[in-house]
Amino acid sequence: MAASPVVDGIELQHAGQLIVVRLNVQDASSPPWLSRFGFLGTPTFIFFDASGREMWRSLGSIEPERVTESLTNP
Repeated sequence: MAASPVVDGIELQHAGQLIVVRLNVQDASSPPWLSRFGFLGTPTFIFFDASGREMWRSLGSIEPERVTESLTNP
């Protein structure tokens, strides 16, 4: 929840360039996604390229500059 303002800002700043997907780890439908993507804790941020390959992940916080850099220098 604490990261929501940062993630919302990234989503607005890069509208049309990326898709933000939020998963509630306490939701009963989440376990398949958690194991598929190897979540180890919350919050976990995973950045994928356009072909679906994982480019990087961050556990605990997200740096907006890193997102911008990933979009401008794939």
